[in-house]
Amino acid sequence: MTQPAPTRSDRDRPPDRVAVVVEDDADARAAIDSLLRSVGIETRLFASAAELLAGPMPPGAACLVADVVMPGLTGLELQARLAERRCIVPIVFVTGYADVPMAVRAVQAGALDMLVKPFRDQALLDAVEQAFARHRELREAESALDDLRARLASLTPREREVMRRVAQGRLNKQIAAEFEIAEITVKVHRASMLRKMQARTVAELVRMAAALERDGD
Repeated sequence: MTQPAPTRSDRDRPPDRVAVVVEDDADARAAIDSLLRSVGIETRLFASAAELLAGPMPPGAACLVADVVMPGLTGLELQARLAERRCIVPIVFVTGYADVPMAVRAVQAGALDMLVKPFRDQALLDAVEQAFARHRELREAESALDDLRARLASLTPREREVMRRVAQGRLNKQIAAEFEIAEITVKVHRASMLRKMQARTVAELVRMAAALERDGD
């Protein structure tokens, strides 16, 4: 089937500026949709957390506006499920039942904000724009991490071992003694490893190793 040509608005719209709205109350969902669209923000609407989780995150999604108290899965449970999927879309919670422990739990789990109904229209618009900005930062960080993963994958097993020990501050002669190999061999592995990792200094390599360790590699 021939795909329709993109409209002018599709071509002009900045990427990743879609707000996903999960709200079980139809009137509240429509109000949020109308507000966001009034300032040119595209929306994708869902009546429940289960409906959103039934498929992948909509293309271009860069903010999730979700009610906290909903039938079935709550907003906080939705947040946990998305974290399991390693979803990096920032969440703005809206609720009529907020309390301090709930807000603390949401923010500690990565929520950007929690707005208590009735909230000002501008408060939601500001929160969504902050989410878009945060999403761009997260995308850039994830892209950089993907690049590091690719560099790490290019190392031989021995080069990985040398990298780990260099990042720990070990000297070439110490590494050579541990592996019972010649120091010149360690130097060869080290030079190859630094070249593949594109690390100009040991300090830079340490930062790379720390980032990969946080990622679980």
